[in-house]
Amino acid sequence: MSSILAEVNSSDAIASSSDITQTPTAPEVKKTFTSEEIQQLLPHRYPFLLVDKIIDYVPGKVAVGVKNVTINEPQFQGHFPGRPLMPGVLIVEAMAQVGGIVLTQLPEYNAGGLFVFAGIDKARFRRQVVPGDQLIMTVELLCIKQRRFGKMQARAEVDGQLAAEGELMFSLVG
Repeated sequence: MSSILAEVNSSDAIASSSDITQTPTAPEVKKTFTSEEIQQLLPHRYPFLLVDKIIDYVPGKVAVGVKNVTINEPQFQGHFPGRPLMPGVLIVEAMAQVGGIVLTQLPEYNAGGLFVFAGIDKARFRRQVVPGDQLIMTVELLCIKQRRFGKMQARAEVDGQLAAEGELMFSLVG
């Protein structure tokens, strides 16, 4: 068995050394971000950092983020006792934070400045979000105007069901 592996390994080495072509490889695009990496990109911190990880990212276009909703989050003490529901404004804020990942990674804005949430149009809430749910948020860049204003389409889903959606606006400050 070990002699077969040695033959396979040696023939692979010969094939790879004889097939040396200098094809330039593009730098690998980062498609996921951990919680620690998100904190390097966004100024938000607990209890207001509402994105646990980015599971898919296409530069300049779209990001998909995850928020694990847990009963020990502070808003559930008062919203609502005995029937905890994630407030719609926090769902919108979580989607905006995913949008912030897309904007902070644009090359022209990578040097600094802060995008702030400036508005929402066409907001709709379709499903309640409760502790134990995993919110999957997809935020797609629609346009940037005058290099200072961004508009994005956002969706939040739980178990494949639409929970919230809307068009988010951002403004670059500082």
